[in-house]
Amino acid sequence: MTTDAWAGAAHYSRAELSIYDVSVLAVNCRVLWRCPPGVMLAQYDRNVSDDHLELGPGTGYFLDRCSFPSAEPRLTLIDLDLGVLRTAGRRLARHSPTTRLRNVLEPLRLGDERFGSVGLNMLLHCVPGSIADKAVVFDHLLPYLRVGGRVFGSTVLCHGVPHTPLSRAAVRALNRRRIFHNAEDSLDTLEAELDRRFTAHRVTVRGSMALFEATR
Repeated sequence: MTTDAWAGAAHYSRAELSIYDVSVLAVNCRVLWRCPPGVMLAQYDRNVSDDHLELGPGTGYFLDRCSFPSAEPRLTLIDLDLGVLRTAGRRLARHSPTTRLRNVLEPLRLGDERFGSVGLNMLLHCVPGSIADKAVVFDHLLPYLRVGGRVFGSTVLCHGVPHTPLSRAAVRALNRRRIFHNAEDSLDTLEAELDRRFTAHRVTVRGSMALFEATR
């Protein structure tokens, strides 16, 4: 596991997770990235299945609010940080989620499990490396995605999306602190890596964020 991967995970302490919904979703997403949480929630509602795998669940905010096709979905949560898994697991306890401590840059080791949808919301900009390097995450999840399954998520990009002086300064600061690793991330490279792996995909730009949806 790389030092950069640990640095990103270490940021989400218990104190940080306790204010995540306000500081990251309510403030940063609206003010800095200009992509309100409701836009991402609508993406969950369009794509989530009853057999769902979530990589980097954060606090479980979106899975707590989205509309599953049935009342008893099967959820599996993966993260490098045990505190994140405990926080999201408690929030989603009514669904009895399975939690797995994994590094998404390495094989996921999920055995015979298969899923109808996989979420990567606000994950890729925290993963070390270029978009081409990070795209190994897609390779690691594909063996567990059913034919016709949906992969969706969002990420803050540095290039190919509109930035304000404030958002540009925030990106630089977050990269210096190694919370973000997206200084080279561009819309073109994201599109290319999705096209290389999926039968069909769509990328929508909202503010400084790209929201993607892909089908195997």
